[in-house]
Amino acid sequence: MCSKLFFQLACFGLVAIVAVSTASAQPSYKNPVIAGDHPDPSIIRTGKDYWATCTSSAWGPLFPLLHSTDLVNWEQTGSVLSHRPDWATGDFWAPEISEFNGKFFVYFTARQQNGRLSVAVATADKPGGPYTDHGPLVAQEDGSIDPSTATDTNGVRYLIWKEDGNSRNQPSIIWAQKLNDDGTKLVGELHELIRNDIGWEGGVVEGPFILRRGDWFYLFYSGNGCCGNGCTYALGVARSRSLLGPWEKNPANPILAGNETWSCPGHGSIVQEEAGKYFLLYHAYSTKGTVFTGREGMLDEVKFGANDWPTINNGNGASVKAISPFSATQRVSGASYTDDFSGKNLESGWQWPQHREPQHRLEKGKLLLAANGHGTNFLSAVLARSTLSADYVATTTIETKSLKPGAAAGLCAFGDSDNAMGAAFLGGKIFIWRRDKGVTRQLAQQPAPDAPKIFLQLTGRNGYRFQLAVSADGKTWTPCGDAADAKDLPPWDRSVRAALTVGGAEGAEGIFDSFAIKPL
Repeated sequence: MCSKLFFQLACFGLVAIVAVSTASAQPSYKNPVIAGDHPDPSIIRTGKDYWATCTSSAWGPLFPLLHSTDLVNWEQTGSVLSHRPDWATGDFWAPEISEFNGKFFVYFTARQQNGRLSVAVATADKPGGPYTDHGPLVAQEDGSIDPSTATDTNGVRYLIWKEDGNSRNQPSIIWAQKLNDDGTKLVGELHELIRNDIGWEGGVVEGPFILRRGDWFYLFYSGNGCCGNGCTYALGVARSRSLLGPWEKNPANPILAGNETWSCPGHGSIVQEEAGKYFLLYHAYSTKGTVFTGREGMLDEVKFGANDWPTINNGNGASVKAISPFSATQRVSGASYTDDFSGKNLESGWQWPQHREPQHRLEKGKLLLAANGHGTNFLSAVLARSTLSADYVATTTIETKSLKPGAAAGLCAFGDSDNAMGAAFLGGKIFIWRRDKGVTRQLAQQPAPDAPKIFLQLTGRNGYRFQLAVSADGKTWTPCGDAADAKDLPPWDRSVRAALTVGGAEGAEGIFDSFAIKPL
């Protein structure tokens, strides 16, 4: 029987597959170790515990916090920031978690009210938080993104980040500047470390992470196009005897590139486990799920050769299966999630558009989700979860008799607030709708089952072909409209999510009894 802990991890959909082929074989795991959309992951070790965070982009709460004791099985425990800071408007990218003098820091990217991309910081006394936001440290005219930290041989701590010159057809530069004693301000002079000047890097070098090993500093960085179907991302490395350079780029770059299973790998950070081995936590697209499942959390060992240059998976790209860093028992994939809303608060992993945080509460095993404002686009309130595979089915139960006149409650495939497709119960009917570039249109409608509760189902295939269905008992399903392709739903840097929705009349409130998402 599965342990209670494993059952909880499986429910979050974040359990990696760990297989043992024979009694004497070394335990192994399969990538991804963090399924679903988890770009730009960052990791640290505290004793026997590992903590990670990743980009949340346009989703709230900001920057998921994940915990593991073995690097391959992860549980989301919360988030760095529960609500959007007043000074920021969006683009919550590339958080980097670190520890210095017993205090914990998450440096992150966000767009300020004046439109500039900036690097900001939040601090905590424990890696799992709670974190306090201290606002921006730097916001260059071209934009400042992708922060990390490094300490030189004299114990002086620096912020490392990218100037986003490529957004204005300028070179992209990795900079370093000293941090003050409490890590919340920059002091001293700027120092350029590297810039894009080699063919494979294209217009971009970004996602810097500096590892000190022996007499060398290693600057791991990513280059070329990060996101979308046309991505060309890969990971390279440079080295120096001094933190501030000069830096020598590896002639073998990129040391991690795409293969037939995983495309566009990059933007990660490195942790050293207790036995001394180094592991890179990074992201990549599955060549099957691609942009629809998103950039998933990957793990590979970093090995150093006699020439003191690092390699990853012998230069063969992201691994499909690898030796586990720790002894592990055989486990079953946890690519599914079920929620009966029986707790006092929403479980970690639920998200909402960060610019429109919905009103919600749990009462007696039910989720009450309220519309913010009114309208006919069915998306006044949205609560969503990452899809964990290209082929899946999501279901929910809606209490129909509790809806106010004009109120709609439903289930959808959600790219962003302007691009989605779903089904909604409204006035005794099921409406199939699609929203493209902010314009909502009705695809079909049919009578809903005459029952106090109805079940809605969303089936996704290949990540982009969707069929909606309705049921009175959750067993016998009636298709709603035709299956349809929706390849244009995900924004360039995000994936499709399965979402609960409420819309229509102002103050409308939907009551949901359950939600589940399972792979096909």
